[in-house]
Amino acid sequence: MSWNVLGHEWAETLLKEHIARGQTRHAYLLTGPPGVGRRTLSLRFAQALNCLQSPSPGEYCGDCRMCRQIERMQQADLSIVQAETTGGTLKVDQVRELQHTLSLTPYEANYRVALLLRFEEAHPSAQNALLKTLEEPADRVILLLTADSAENLLPTIVSRCEVLRLRPLSIEKLAEALRDRWQMPVQEASMLAHLSGGRTGKALFLRDQPDALEAYRERAEDLLRLLESSRRERFVYAESFRKKEREEIREIYQVWLSFWRDVLLVASGAEAPLINLEKEEAIRFVAGTVGARAAHTCTANMEQGLSRLDQNLNRQFLTEVLLMDWPRIRGIKEN
Repeated sequence: MSWNVLGHEWAETLLKEHIARGQTRHAYLLTGPPGVGRRTLSLRFAQALNCLQSPSPGEYCGDCRMCRQIERMQQADLSIVQAETTGGTLKVDQVRELQHTLSLTPYEANYRVALLLRFEEAHPSAQNALLKTLEEPADRVILLLTADSAENLLPTIVSRCEVLRLRPLSIEKLAEALRDRWQMPVQEASMLAHLSGGRTGKALFLRDQPDALEAYRERAEDLLRLLESSRRERFVYAESFRKKEREEIREIYQVWLSFWRDVLLVASGAEAPLINLEKEEAIRFVAGTVGARAAHTCTANMEQGLSRLDQNLNRQFLTEVLLMDWPRIRGIKEN
C-alpha cells in the first residue's frame, strides 16, 4: 500500500525499509518549505510503526483505530509539540513536559512517537534541552522533527538525527497530479501549482480554504494599488499594520515577496516558473519598468522585512520603511 506522499516516494521507501529491517532510528529530521509534506510523511511513518492490522512490515492499513487516531493526531502515544502560533516560539517548558511523557511506557502503541513541528521556532534553550533525549533515547521512543532547513537548527541537533530533505515537485508534475488525482480543472490546477510553488500541501490547502485564496488575491491587489500610490497613501495604508497580528503581517509580506521574486525572475531573464501566474501581465509590466537591479533590491528588502518581523520591531514603522523603498509605477492597471 502506498503512503500517498506525492513526490517523496524515495523517503517513503527508505522509512519502510527501516521498519522492515528493524533498523528504525531514534530520531528523524524532515526539512523543506511549509506545505511540502513534512507532517504528512511523519504521520504516515507513525501509522506504519503502530498500525494494529499492518499488511506487512512498513505498511499501514489506514482503517484500524490506531491509524485513524494518528491521522487525526489524537492518539495517546503520539505527542505533538509546536509553538502556539506559526512564527511563535517553542519553549523549553514544552520540551521538558515532552521528556516526562517520553519516559513512560507506551500506553497501547508499539512506539511512543513525538512529532515536533516547525522546530526552527524552538528557542535555543529548548533545542539544548532536547539534546539529552537525543543522546540517551529511551526504548520504544521515536522523535520526528520538522523544520524549514537543517541550517536553522543547532548543529548538535542535526547530527543526532537521520535527515530527510523534502523538496517541492516541479510545477508541471504537481499540476498533472492535481488534475488526475484530485480531478481539478486544468486552469485551477495550473494556478494552484504555480501559487504553491510545487508544494502539494499548500496547493490542497488553498483549494480547501477559499477564504485563504481570496485573501492571497486581495493582498496581491493591494500591492499593485500601492505601487501606483503616493507616499502619503502608502503611509495611510501602513497605519493599519499597528493593530494587525504578527502572523497576518507575515502572510502579507510573503505575498509581497513572491510578487517581487517573480518580477526579479522576469527582469533578469530567468526561466524559472512564476508563482503569481494570475498576475503575469502586471509582473512583466513592472519588470520592464524597474529593471533587474531595483527588483533585486525590493526582493532583498522583503526578505529582510520578514526576518525583522520576528524581532518584535514596530510593525507599522517596518511596513512604512518597506513601502517607501518601492518605486512608484503608473499604468499597471492598464496593462
